[in-house]
Amino acid sequence: MRQVPFLIGLAIGLAMTGCAAPEPDHEEALASAVDLVVAPDVEQRLAQFVPTELTADLDGLSEAERDVLRHLVAAGRLMDEIFLRQAWEGNPELRERLATADASQAVKAYFEVNFGPWDRLDGREPFIGDQPHPPGAGYYPVDMEPAEFEAWIEAHPEDAPDLTSLTTVVRRDGDGLGAVPYSSAYRKWLVPAAEHLLSAALATDNESLRNFLRLRAGAFTSDDYYESDVAWMDLESPIEVTIGPYETYEDELFGYKSAFEAFVTLNLPQESAALERYKAELPSLELNLPIPEEHKNLDRGTESPIRVVDLVFVGGDSKAGVQTLAFNLPNDERVREAKGSKKVLLRNVMRAKYDQILVPIAERVLAADQIAQVSFDAYFNEVLHHELAHGLGPGKLVIDGRETEVRLELKELYSTLEEAKADVLGIYDILHLIDRGVMPADLRATLEATYVAGLFRAARFGVHEAHGQGVLSQFNYLLEKGALELTEDGRFRAQTDLFPGAIRELASELLMIQATGDYPRAATFLESYGIATPAIVEAIEGLGDVPVDIRPLFPQADELTGN
Repeated sequence: MRQVPFLIGLAIGLAMTGCAAPEPDHEEALASAVDLVVAPDVEQRLAQFVPTELTADLDGLSEAERDVLRHLVAAGRLMDEIFLRQAWEGNPELRERLATADASQAVKAYFEVNFGPWDRLDGREPFIGDQPHPPGAGYYPVDMEPAEFEAWIEAHPEDAPDLTSLTTVVRRDGDGLGAVPYSSAYRKWLVPAAEHLLSAALATDNESLRNFLRLRAGAFTSDDYYESDVAWMDLESPIEVTIGPYETYEDELFGYKSAFEAFVTLNLPQESAALERYKAELPSLELNLPIPEEHKNLDRGTESPIRVVDLVFVGGDSKAGVQTLAFNLPNDERVREAKGSKKVLLRNVMRAKYDQILVPIAERVLAADQIAQVSFDAYFNEVLHHELAHGLGPGKLVIDGRETEVRLELKELYSTLEEAKADVLGIYDILHLIDRGVMPADLRATLEATYVAGLFRAARFGVHEAHGQGVLSQFNYLLEKGALELTEDGRFRAQTDLFPGAIRELASELLMIQATGDYPRAATFLESYGIATPAIVEAIEGLGDVPVDIRPLFPQADELTGN
């Protein structure tokens, strides 16, 4: 306990020893040059996100646990500031201009929803000004082309590990390129975030939470997240927190760079315990993958804890645009090989989306005789097995004697293919578990209709977003195989007899793309199937008055921190 004040000082000292990243004047100049002309329909765009209060049962928490929550929410808010800059370095300047230009509340709110002036539901088209979205976000010089990056690495292979690292930003260094560690680039926010984590560690009497918070605070200044990721896997606490740089979706240039995010949640132990039986099934699910034996990942860890939680606060990457239902972390293949991965399901978020979005969508797009087949139980299990599927299949690869990873080989296409794989493999696994009697047989009657309605829900996130294009691929593949049919009145019906076979074939195709690290094959697959056909576009357009997603409000987090 006495070590914590020392650790706070140590964290600050370590952070101060690094060199701060130079301010990217080019991005600030662009921000100043952005024309503040706003899309005329910005209020309608904002209305696609229905304001929704998300709460958890805090009654059983002690004053000390409430203090832990307060510090964790404060740290999570700092992830907002970091991710705002990761999305684009010019965002803080533009946000200030919007504040002083007397912009409407709708414009300011939609800027906050999108973490920038580009509409995440509209292919990253600008709704403020006309500047095109930089595919490298705030991770690379905005005027850098992929060929320049690749040519520099080819000429300077010793720079490759730093430049392609998950936790560096790339900046111009004279006539060349250099890597700046996150701990330096975002020191201004990581130092106070580390202080909040260490203060939370001091307040809690839960040893696993204390251990994780101390290690994660240290990682904010060292950029080495391995040990704290392992500690996060071992976390057993009423308060479940996830905070740090994880997903690479925002880097549309190469998919190398991780984005900061935070989930502050309360564990629901009874609900979590009810799902623990699926951990024991992971080896059998890996063995059942529809790919040759040599491509199965039988050495990956199988601890894979499952948590059902209620969300108290979300910050950073996962707050931008469409809200996360569940997640499967960490992404570090070293941790996955050793311990597996943790699946976290956000119950209050899932319930809100099911009631306000999925059910109304089903009523519009499904064949009349399949609408009643949609169920929350099927929806919950599909989300769960989507997350479990992220931990199955190829991870590390050896190609021509070279050790690599699927993520590195598929580059910017990885996220799209991985999300599609998780969707499809999740259904494939549920069908397998039903056949084995591990899951109830009556789930089969609601599985397909709920899945199809869920595809439409995800397709509305934008066809250029990782989930969106992957969803279109599933639609078109299943239509081609006859597992889905378009009715005369423009609705969609799942064909129960053809559905399992088509799902198996699609799972095999996606897994083999990953197993071979075949970038051209991945590109060809998405070019062939990841397209918005007239029937799908018409169906989506018919959902115009149904919210696309929720806009979360966190009254308890605001009360805890006095916001």
